[in-house]
Amino acid sequence: MTAPVRRAGVFAILCTLALAVPIVGPQAAAPIAAVVLLGAFVVTDGPLFDLLAYPGDYEDNRLYGLITFVLAGIALGLIATTFSLSITVFVGTVLLIGYGNLGEQLARTRTDDDVVHVTAFSLFATAAAVVGGAISMSFEYGPAVAESQLPTLLFLAASGALLAALLRDVLFLYDDPVVMLSVGLLLWLLAELESGLGTGEILVALAVTVALGYASYALETASIAGMLTGILLGLLTIVLGNYGWFVVLISFFAIGGLSTKFRYEKKERLGVAEDNDGARGSGNVLGNAAVALGAVLGYAASSAALLPSNPDPTLFLFAFAGSVATAMSDTLSSEIGSVFEAPRLITTFEPVEPGTDGGVTWQGELAGIVGATVVAGISYALFPEVGLAGAAIIVAAGFVGMTVDSLLGATLEGTVLGNQGVNFLATLSGALICALLVLSFAVLG
Repeated sequence: MTAPVRRAGVFAILCTLALAVPIVGPQAAAPIAAVVLLGAFVVTDGPLFDLLAYPGDYEDNRLYGLITFVLAGIALGLIATTFSLSITVFVGTVLLIGYGNLGEQLARTRTDDDVVHVTAFSLFATAAAVVGGAISMSFEYGPAVAESQLPTLLFLAASGALLAALLRDVLFLYDDPVVMLSVGLLLWLLAELESGLGTGEILVALAVTVALGYASYALETASIAGMLTGILLGLLTIVLGNYGWFVVLISFFAIGGLSTKFRYEKKERLGVAEDNDGARGSGNVLGNAAVALGAVLGYAASSAALLPSNPDPTLFLFAFAGSVATAMSDTLSSEIGSVFEAPRLITTFEPVEPGTDGGVTWQGELAGIVGATVVAGISYALFPEVGLAGAAIIVAAGFVGMTVDSLLGATLEGTVLGNQGVNFLATLSGALICALLVLSFAVLG
């Protein structure tokens, strides 16, 4: 057994102590955390130090990795006992991190394949969170309640595992305290929302999103981080929205990803090709889809009457479609328009070099309008509440958002904003325009 596996095993055992909170109560569990924290300060060398130390701990002979991990757990526990974060979510989050890391370290002893490492982490993390959550809920509310809440436990566990795997991929491997707090806060939010799906339906949703996510990685249209981000977004969209929402979202990922490969060799010669052979990372995925995710969460919160003034959930549907139409329009206009060598700056219409921020071509603008029309057509086919007028609004919102992206690119990108910030603001403008136009037509008609 390697040192990383032994260390991960000990950390997993320490994480299991979180079960003391639902079993014996927060007051009795606090001394356990205090003893572990004190021991981490006291042990500065010897076999026990070597067992628990991360590579960076040797510089100061202090178990900073363990100390910050325990402090993160204590912080999450205080939130659980002070605010509305449930003990079940607290226990599931802590076990998720500990056992997910153990699964990943075991996988590393067998293969160097990063996809296998991520898969092992996610499977171990999900299983540990479900089991830990069920035990916690059984002690708090009884076995019958725990059994009835299995779909919710599975959804929360899988969502937390995916977020943790993503954060561990884009951060450092030893940033588990940051990962723990981030996962706990996300699950706190998701636990307040109603999914309405059964265990089998959530398993199907996981299978669908994982299959499509891996396909994007295998086709080299997404990096591992991009794949994980897409899977998490897809799962949340299916569970909190429905498959119709997911089809709209996946149409962007599929068509947008393939458009990146369009005449890729020429884009490389012109210096406008996406890095990493066109594989999109988590930043690119989130820059284009964060607003859509916010609309999904808003829809679920509105449907559960958790928002003030109880806005119509349909508004969030149109905001979602408007943001995706913008992302599709902008991606197609950039990827297709960039192969034409006569772009003009959108603010002055002066000729500029290919790849210049804010440069547009008529071919790219046409491709962008087609992209928005595709999203509008899918929305019209899947959502009866959209209608022809709604579809036209979605196209208009996509075009406006694409234009905002170009204007921001010509004026602020590279100085005030980065590419992902521009994408976020453009999709936000598309979402807001779509919702406002729907409201305006509702008032007028």
